[in-house]
Amino acid sequence: MQTVRRAVLVAGLLSCLVVAVVGQGARATAVVFEGARIIDGSGGTPIENGALLVQDGRIAAVGPRSAVTPPPDAVRVDVSGRTIMPAMINVHTHMGYEGYATWGARNHTPQNLLDHLQREAYYGVAVATSVGSSPTEMSLQFQRDQRAGTFPAAAQYLFMPGMAPPNGGPDHILREATSELHVVNEVSTPEQARAAIARMSDQRIGHLKMWVDDRRGTYPKLPPDVYNAIVQEAHAREILVHAHAIQLADQKAVVAAGADVLVHMVQSEPIDEEFLALLRQKQPYWATVIGLGDPIEVCNKDPFFEDALPPSVVTRIRATLDRQPLVPSCGPPSPNAANREKILADNFPRMIASGVRLVLATDTGIHPGHTFGSGEHVELARWVQLGLTPAQAIVAATRTPAELMGLADLGTLVPGKRGSFVVLDGNPLDDIRNTRKIVDVYLDGARFDRQAVRAKWRLQAEPR
Repeated sequence: MQTVRRAVLVAGLLSCLVVAVVGQGARATAVVFEGARIIDGSGGTPIENGALLVQDGRIAAVGPRSAVTPPPDAVRVDVSGRTIMPAMINVHTHMGYEGYATWGARNHTPQNLLDHLQREAYYGVAVATSVGSSPTEMSLQFQRDQRAGTFPAAAQYLFMPGMAPPNGGPDHILREATSELHVVNEVSTPEQARAAIARMSDQRIGHLKMWVDDRRGTYPKLPPDVYNAIVQEAHAREILVHAHAIQLADQKAVVAAGADVLVHMVQSEPIDEEFLALLRQKQPYWATVIGLGDPIEVCNKDPFFEDALPPSVVTRIRATLDRQPLVPSCGPPSPNAANREKILADNFPRMIASGVRLVLATDTGIHPGHTFGSGEHVELARWVQLGLTPAQAIVAATRTPAELMGLADLGTLVPGKRGSFVVLDGNPLDDIRNTRKIVDVYLDGARFDRQAVRAKWRLQAEPR
């Protein structure tokens, strides 16, 4: 018993030392993490009994423990038996509106946006992108403030403007808030589209989203002359185009037009060889967003999905889900669930085999049960369930989205890149669900204080 107590005491002191030296908002000059399995995000063989040396927020060396020589004054952190992987990068969310008990434009404040980004960081995400639904001027100011260190530590915020015809675009939930804030660039002609993109270029915006979806005949949809003009003008100004399309005909159209990122997957019908040939030719990035249509994880009473939510919200989610009727609740499966699964199982591997470049995306921020940060882990598990290897899933959550979003110093654990990584108490290459066994998250070499933000959330007797 005395030995156990002594071991617990030593572990506690070591933890305090690590927090003090590489704690929230502070970095040691050099810290070496020793003994872990290191998955560097490249898809190659992991480094067993590795060492990761971080200096001034960046990776200085990585390799087998025997091959990395830290400076004499480096702080040593023993992570033996654990796994280190790059922090994830999410290319598709809708931030700012979610209040869990409330939802809408009144919630869209810098403080709420910061809260969402801290939830992302809590679950091992270094960067999260709000797509097509965030006010441009506020987002640009938030980015400036975040770069200046105005806010506490959180995931890095990226955003992009959206384009749609008048009264079209986002679903009826999202459109209510975006219309109130006049967020979406509404265009009806190629000339209007080009003018809107010129303004984005002047603001040095590098990505945009366009909606090509009539919502089962209930919405106006961008016509071909307009979405072709969007792609052409955007590319002329070095702006990448993310295209929301959910029907097979629309996906064919946007890929043929040259969209850089295909958002969603066809879930209503089998894809055909014509589409696969087009994908092989164009090789767009692909954001699947499967998990949004899955049963809500909090229904399973898994603490991993409840950590970042006040208990009252968890209770409410389990009792009823009245915001978004198209998303399954905690009740019995929808009548279409079996057919959806069959189509997913057929379409997903065929898309992957075509050479599309898979990237992590969740569509979180519209539904209170599909939450910031935890939704990423749902998506990874679904990919593996549908045939991806865990190593491929990790690359699609780290290296490939970093490439897409122009984040040259993130996505892999190699010298010179930012020290943003996750320490896991399990090997995700054995079981992708081990990405949920998070011990610590580091952002730019500084330990993110998960315990402190969790305590803050749990103190919220009622959500905003």
